[in-house]
Amino acid sequence: MESMPQVGQATFNPDSKYDIFRNVKEFGAKGDGKTDDTAAINLAISSGSRCEPGKCYGSTTTPATVYFPAGTYVVSDSIIDFYYTQIIGNPNCLPVIKASSNFTSRWVIDGNKDRVNDVLGYNSATLMFYRQIANLVIDTTNVNRNNIQFKLSAATGTRHVGVSIEAGSGGFMNDLTFEGGLNGLNVSNQQFTMRNLTFSNAVTAINQLSDWGWTYKGLNINNCGVGINMSATKNGSLEVGSMVIIDSKFSNTPIGIAMGRGSLPNPPTGNSLILENVDFVNVRAAIQGPNSTVLAGNVTHVDAWGQGNSYSSTGSEGTFQGYITPNVRPASLMSGRNLYEKSKPYYNKVKASGFIIARKHGAIGDGVTDDTDALTDIFKDAASSGKIVYINAGYYLVTKTLYVPPGVKIFGEAFPVILSSGPFFSSISNPKPVLQIGKPTDSGTIEISNLIVSGKSAQAGAIFIEYNLASTTEDHAGLWDVHTRIGGFNGSQLSVSECPKQPDNSTVPPQCIAGFLSMHITPSASGVYMENNWIWVADHDIDDPVVGQITVFAGRGLLIESEEGGNALYGTSVEHHQLYEYNFASTKDIVLGQLQTETPYYLPTPLGPYTTDPSYNDPTSTTSWGINIKNSTGVSIYGAGLYSFFSSYNVTCSQGVPTKCQSQIFNMEGKSQVSVYNLNTVGSDSMIAVGEVSVANWADNRNGFISTVALFRS
Repeated sequence: MESMPQVGQATFNPDSKYDIFRNVKEFGAKGDGKTDDTAAINLAISSGSRCEPGKCYGSTTTPATVYFPAGTYVVSDSIIDFYYTQIIGNPNCLPVIKASSNFTSRWVIDGNKDRVNDVLGYNSATLMFYRQIANLVIDTTNVNRNNIQFKLSAATGTRHVGVSIEAGSGGFMNDLTFEGGLNGLNVSNQQFTMRNLTFSNAVTAINQLSDWGWTYKGLNINNCGVGINMSATKNGSLEVGSMVIIDSKFSNTPIGIAMGRGSLPNPPTGNSLILENVDFVNVRAAIQGPNSTVLAGNVTHVDAWGQGNSYSSTGSEGTFQGYITPNVRPASLMSGRNLYEKSKPYYNKVKASGFIIARKHGAIGDGVTDDTDALTDIFKDAASSGKIVYINAGYYLVTKTLYVPPGVKIFGEAFPVILSSGPFFSSISNPKPVLQIGKPTDSGTIEISNLIVSGKSAQAGAIFIEYNLASTTEDHAGLWDVHTRIGGFNGSQLSVSECPKQPDNSTVPPQCIAGFLSMHITPSASGVYMENNWIWVADHDIDDPVVGQITVFAGRGLLIESEEGGNALYGTSVEHHQLYEYNFASTKDIVLGQLQTETPYYLPTPLGPYTTDPSYNDPTSTTSWGINIKNSTGVSIYGAGLYSFFSSYNVTCSQGVPTKCQSQIFNMEGKSQVSVYNLNTVGSDSMIAVGEVSVANWADNRNGFISTVALFRS
């Protein structure tokens, strides 16, 4: 990154000189292992009137990529992270952020700096978006053992923690290594997906404080006192709702998993737990309960084990604790013994000459100029030359379909936006794709990272991402941090001034009909790998000083019709679409890790402008399904959170009262074969319906604020 031209722009920022890319050394950091670089690093992050915690709740106009060249950066106080910030180190020689011996703050990197009285700087931990941290070593070995909260002190009595998450609605982490400390992770969140985490020599590798649902894949825990502690309670109630652990190994650790679920758990489904393909080597107790060993450590290998409530397509199968039949794992989704995974590429071995810089090759990115032809030419060039497209920060307006041919690799700076605009995408009866990845006859692979696809004003016929490409099982295509964002930002013309919320108003303003379908994985597609993707219809205006709620209408979320299958989605979220969030139709062999949904806040008044269309395999009901599955086989879901928080913007219906926000949220029909581990719901009477007939009720599966079914199989 140091040798590449940095010409990204903050399109809707009034300061034309605002810098996106910030090399910390250009702000005075030395990285020599001696100089205190705290002030210089914080200046690099904060300069340019950015969205500072405690003074701003959100902004899309002040993005930043903060880059650390190789070196050791000594800090004596916290590095304060800001909204919409990528903190990235040199991937060829990971820079070290080293806490000094006189470090006295709680955190080396503070992701949500507290205001007075421990009030979070960004007000709500559930409203912090578009941030990344990658390619860093965080070293606290010089700090007194009691001082801070991932190279950590392993001294006796250490209080050091690698990553602490206090709250939020996440999220995704991967490829992290923790050495030493009291805890590698000390975490609390609504839901999270974490993959490929290695822990060694910690007192407790993972201290799970609370959650609704959590999926761990690829844990490697060695020589720790406890692998995972999920026994936390508050006022006698279990705080950890549910957890899925797959493709993992615990070794030389006396207690693999410590949990608090006893014979009469409170709440009844608290500590719902599923293990699949997990090894225990030199472990005394694989699972330790509050009073006794639940699963001895001499098991060595667990194909599948679980505890909680079980359901089939005909109803309750009762409460269980013990071995279960593992999911069938298709060859197209396997890598050795484990489910396939693929990390985001950073192209660290590619020289600067191996990149095509978008704004140096004809694209403008000012949100006004039509960049369709320029980007089309860039993608053609990349496909033929093998070069990587580096899309600088900016808003790239397109007025017709933008085609990405096989072989293209795209990497975005600070989440550049492909912005659809104009009459081509305006017909609700003649929908058109905005970003088309492959054509129905195309095969091969693509790689896209750090990109947002959005629309400007009314785009009633926009299909924001259409994915057609067929990829082989040996070389899956990949989408990492590729998101859709419909409304709620400066330049969208779908903000609080154009589309304010109107509770109980049945009128649908035509200027706020903003998308036909957010993402379509078509019948011809196969072998797509997705990781940390947020498909979002905005419920609030990010750039509004008080983050005011808005009503923007989009018909459909993520439609998956892949006939050959072999698709894997980890850490995906689809929110606020009228008809459904996830719709699986005539597909097969797909694995999903901790998916999450929210239904629209405006429902049921109005119902919205979109009617069911059988040509898009729409469900027959117009309720906003969290998940709808029709005639699909080999659907394996490793954790799901389906939430309905509002009824016409009234939140009472999700607060534990008998009258819920909607009647059903998960539906399966036709000849479908489905397995779900840890289904968590909020605000729906029915947790699971088959042919729109309920087979699982929320009240029978209470788990604090949520309801949990640990195992569902059809």
